[in-house]
Amino acid sequence: MTGPVQILVIGLDKPTFSGEVMAEFARLREAGTVRLLDVVLIRRADDGTLETLPLPASAPAGMGQLAARLLGDPDFDEVSAQQALTGATWSLADAIPVGAGAAVVIIEHLWAAPLREALHRAGGATLEETWLAPEDVQRLDGLIAESDS
Repeated sequence: MTGPVQILVIGLDKPTFSGEVMAEFARLREAGTVRLLDVVLIRRADDGTLETLPLPASAPAGMGQLAARLLGDPDFDEVSAQQALTGATWSLADAIPVGAGAAVVIIEHLWAAPLREALHRAGGATLEETWLAPEDVQRLDGLIAESDS
């Protein structure tokens, strides 16, 4: 790995698999920005259990295996993927509401590799990281607009 790796859990209310997202990942990879490492689809049943869902036919072969192995199942198979994804150090059950579906996406931020290396050479170490919620991004946009005027 050269860049920081991130796991995203993206809620899917009514997913449509048009190929647009995979095409965007391909574009980002070609630009040297982001590399898609893996994706697995999960549904949290009404009883709270998690189950893996089949990926669209257009998904690259082997997708879902890295996620299952990383999150706890070194001997991945389709049956045990569900158990692996519930035994992670952080819980998908905390992220995915009952009755909902999600894509668990593992991406490598290729653009950030030189920055991360510079920070390490300067004696820095990541202590925490987070993404701003959409409402916080809107608030930040407003604050930036105020300071620019």
